[in-house]
Amino acid sequence: MTLLVDERPAVTPPAVRPRRRRGRRWVGALYAAPTAFMVGMFFLVPLGLVAYMSLHHWPLLGAPEINAPENYTGMADDELLFTAAWFTLRYTVVVTVLLFALSFGLALLVQQPGRGIGLLRTAYFIPAAVGFASASLLFLGMLSDEIGPVNDILRWTGLVDGYVSFTSGSSTGALGSAVGLVLWRFAGFNMLILLTGLQSIPVEVYEAARLDGATRRQTFRRITLPLMRPTIALVLTLMVTGSLLAFDQFWILTRGGPDNSTTSLVMVIYRKAFIELDLGSAAAISVALLVLLIVFNVVQLGMLRRKDG
Repeated sequence: MTLLVDERPAVTPPAVRPRRRRGRRWVGALYAAPTAFMVGMFFLVPLGLVAYMSLHHWPLLGAPEINAPENYTGMADDELLFTAAWFTLRYTVVVTVLLFALSFGLALLVQQPGRGIGLLRTAYFIPAAVGFASASLLFLGMLSDEIGPVNDILRWTGLVDGYVSFTSGSSTGALGSAVGLVLWRFAGFNMLILLTGLQSIPVEVYEAARLDGATRRQTFRRITLPLMRPTIALVLTLMVTGSLLAFDQFWILTRGGPDNSTTSLVMVIYRKAFIELDLGSAAAISVALLVLLIVFNVVQLGMLRRKDG
């Protein structure tokens, strides 16, 4: 006697499917809830508070009074703010160009596996593990004209006769000290991101280009750069944002000197808030800096996308 078994898959009733979908949505919402709470509490709420403060005269002690738009119009008469804005823009251009060139060069250097390449990658990335404030203090000690070894080395090699004050002697030396610190601290980190983008390019593409007789320069221009555009966009966005928000290196190394020649926008915000105790003006400058960051990033990403298209 043969038993016939119906092997057809069970059909889910139509009424059950919407319930399953709703259940999955609730599960997804529960997973996203902690992140949404953190973003709301530590980003959206402070952002709204800063925007609200920027419309008020908000002393550190005392009741705030609305004075919109005085905090924004008052920025036009602040000479230190304009000096800091111009310096921050120049610093951003210099650091972005030099840091990108150095990081991309290091990524190309350690792209191919070989003897000692792993050691080089580790050595280049080690400075990224040092805290930025600690790295700034390290450079401050190294460049000190009293206890730093750099002056002794330069005197021993005969490059200088006396002691050179790198961080406070001249605006060029102070800027160069900060740029050197940033290059040392962040080149390895950005190298790692660019190296990830380089290694994601299929090897078959390069092999096909070699078979077609493409030179190294043609391969770099026609294959590497176009396929690296998303990674390059990420790295440039991080560099521009970090440069416009520069604070630690100048506050520790130069204190904004000499003669406020290395005062950044964030240092102006700090002085307004915690030295002049004018939180309303500091909040207004913060909002203006946020708008500047958004404009820079939108223009930058738009240009890269147009080139990619």
